[in-house]
Amino acid sequence: MNKLRGKSMSILLTSVLSLTLLAGCGGNSNSANKENAAVKESNKSGNTAQSTNAGIEEKKGLDTSKKVELQFYMLGDAPKDLSSVEAEINKMAEEDLNATVKFNYTTWTDWDQKYKLLLSSGQSIDLIYTADWTQYQAYAKKGAFLAIDDLLPTAAPKLQQFVPQDMWDAVKINGKIYTVPATYKEYVTNGFVWREDLRKKYNLPQPTDLASYEAYMEGIKKNEPKMLPVSLNSNVRENLHDAYTSLNAMVGGPLPYGIGIKYSDPSKAYQYWGSEEHKEELLTMRSWQEKGLISKNVLNVKDTIQDPLIAGKAATIFADNPTRFNDTLMKLKAAHPDWELGYYPYGNTIGYATPVHPIHNGFAIPKSSKNPERALAFYEKMVMDKRYNQLTQYGVEGKNYKVDADGYYELIGDASTNGFTREGMNGWAWRNPEFMIFDKSYDGVKEIFAELDKIQKPDIFTGFAEDYTSYQAEKAALEQVEKQYLYPLLAGLVEDVDSGLATFMEKAKQAGLEKIQAEYIKQWNAYVQEKGL
Repeated sequence: MNKLRGKSMSILLTSVLSLTLLAGCGGNSNSANKENAAVKESNKSGNTAQSTNAGIEEKKGLDTSKKVELQFYMLGDAPKDLSSVEAEINKMAEEDLNATVKFNYTTWTDWDQKYKLLLSSGQSIDLIYTADWTQYQAYAKKGAFLAIDDLLPTAAPKLQQFVPQDMWDAVKINGKIYTVPATYKEYVTNGFVWREDLRKKYNLPQPTDLASYEAYMEGIKKNEPKMLPVSLNSNVRENLHDAYTSLNAMVGGPLPYGIGIKYSDPSKAYQYWGSEEHKEELLTMRSWQEKGLISKNVLNVKDTIQDPLIAGKAATIFADNPTRFNDTLMKLKAAHPDWELGYYPYGNTIGYATPVHPIHNGFAIPKSSKNPERALAFYEKMVMDKRYNQLTQYGVEGKNYKVDADGYYELIGDASTNGFTREGMNGWAWRNPEFMIFDKSYDGVKEIFAELDKIQKPDIFTGFAEDYTSYQAEKAALEQVEKQYLYPLLAGLVEDVDSGLATFMEKAKQAGLEKIQAEYIKQWNAYVQEKGL
């Protein structure tokens, strides 16, 4: 496996693998199986683990007298073997907390609209995933979540101690804690992903910036005309716009409402939409469309951007983070051992990378929860109890995965035959570094992280909490205008970019863009002053 050597070197992770995870503390999960066996044996003998646990909970002051079912909401698609994992979790949760849990998923199709509906409908939800990109800050500020400061000492004292105080402080909104942050340090900054075997075969340039990436795609179009040069879906704002702007050192993930903020000068928020900089982006995408690099059907595509690459239908992903790249690599190598993937971090292109802010992965208790204390106690189990943690991160040992003699995780079968791939529940938020098991290929990700550590800069954006109360109606109207008039421009589908951009700006202003931008920039400036940026 090639190692990174500064900014000029690409990372070519070509080792054969199965799935990620070297036991971070204590090797494999055989001990977890023994613990499960002990629980089962205890039940058979009539030994009431329930009464013992009840005594423990009584000391904590947590009332578990009434049996409850917790509603747990995740983003994305559920793994095929979710029901069997859920059943095992419920056996333990019933004994430990007199509770069962129902794991619910949004799917990745229009997840943002579904997420918004979940939090606005009053539907009873006990735990829900949060992140900067799901607008945790704004939802917390508007009162969508319960503050958990007073619940933690009673319901989750071990969890309260486990999470460092600076992380608790970092996720506070208006002085209160509304989410439990993940403690695993990682980078979710973007990088180019490409079929390295095809690059070698056709002697194509190595993608390290926008120009070389475009040249690679052109080479694929010429030599593999039936293959998509880049895998995209209908979310072109994320797949194309956010990738493009992050290559230009924009702050934020992503910035809303056509606001531009450069990391080099965060005190100057400006209007990006309608600017020459914005026009250059749209002309680039129009050029890619004219060259046949972007599918004309892109706004109708609902697949993940990783699946076409794994299936051999596409040659690149414009932007993906190191961990997800590794997951794609594992699945691709399992299905096609002779194929190779390359990766090059944007950080090497722009000169810096920001490790994840504590807000990036978390779980909150919505205001609609009927069982907030029990929900938090259950989440403590998910993070702090090795049995719960490894079962929900990796599935059933011996069925979904195994751990080799060196402590590396191995997927049993491949992604198409296995019903629970590594982190199949999208459980990024309850990762516990002490229990994590890594696939051998993840050594390459650690190499990427080590290189990015050398150029790391703090995330100066994610702590910002937008309050859109004064422009909520305009915000909703603008979202519709974006999808109708901006998305086709972002996908390069509008022949006359000048005319299309003018129409979009006119419609955006009618929806209230100027009011939104003025208030957002006002809030940002106050944040910049407060933080001394």
